[in-house]
Amino acid sequence: MDIGEVSRRSGVPVSTLRFYEEKGLIASAGRRGLRRQFDPGVLERLALIALGRSGGFSLEEIALMFAPDGQPNIDRKMLTAKADDLDRIIHRLRAMRDGLRHAAACPAPRHMECPTFRRILRAVTAGVVRAQLDDTRQRGARSPGSQSRRDPPRPIHEGHGQRRRRSGVR
Repeated sequence: MDIGEVSRRSGVPVSTLRFYEEKGLIASAGRRGLRRQFDPGVLERLALIALGRSGGFSLEEIALMFAPDGQPNIDRKMLTAKADDLDRIIHRLRAMRDGLRHAAACPAPRHMECPTFRRILRAVTAGVVRAQLDDTRQRGARSPGSQSRRDPPRPIHEGHGQRRRRSGVR
């Protein structure tokens, strides 16, 4: 099937299909005129890529999930590690949700007068400081006075290999 049909059937834009081919995630079977041709199995492979992306895996990690012959060869330890990461994220998000619900319904006249809100604030402050320390340790020691820097978030579709940068001085 040609690239247009693969796009229609998979819901993946043609530009993303070309990018995936460039990265070695999929392979065309040849060309008919100017149009790339793909085997029908590419749809299953694209579904696996989409599943990996929705699970938070990078394209590089997804590429490791395929054997040289193109068949899925998924490392179960990598899946367990990602599941553990997701558990930590879920825990943080639940705590944030509960804090927001409390702040919205809190009977205190001002949030800063609420003991629960102040406890949440202290916990967040401690977490931010801890995250900055962890970030500094991961990147190596920095000169005094330099700020810890986090990489910008990775876009959902890493089309054309471009990453957005935050504005501001780095």
